[in-house]
Amino acid sequence: SAATPPLTDMPNTHVGNAGPNSRAGQSLPDRPAEHDINGPQDLAGRTVCSAAGSTPYQRIAADYPKAILVAYDTYSICVDNLLTYQVDAVTTDDAILLGFAAKAPKELKVVGKPFSEEPYGIGVPRSDNALRFALNDALEANEKNGNWKKAFEATLGLSGVPAPTPPPIDRYPAT
Repeated sequence: SAATPPLTDMPNTHVGNAGPNSRAGQSLPDRPAEHDINGPQDLAGRTVCSAAGSTPYQRIAADYPKAILVAYDTYSICVDNLLTYQVDAVTTDDAILLGFAAKAPKELKVVGKPFSEEPYGIGVPRSDNALRFALNDALEANEKNGNWKKAFEATLGLSGVPAPTPPPIDRYPAT
């Protein structure tokens, strides 16, 4: 699959980005009692749910055509269907899946390694360098003082996944 372009290479010339403040990647959750899906290589013949029209849905369709894809308007419907054994897997960014797993850590666990890379940043007007620089400074300060890690542990960390190292901030030049 094609790699996601860096935040600064995105085609919209009106939007700039502070950060990234985290990185996500397309992943899969599993029901811990089963341990039978460890990555996209295990999806052949399995029913996989994702949001209709989403990039994760398109990636599974293109790269893992033996998976049986179903789509709904929201990931929460997919997760509900996973928990009630109506689908075998759900796929989207691991940050989203970790949020669901944090709410139900005994029922869901994000498995395997992400199979895409998605930088998460803060959208700002591309011409507002002062705001972007201030946000980047704030992100960096909160990484250094431990607040970034505390925030992760209080939210997505409830899924049982340890806080990763934050990605380097992309301090592209003023426009």
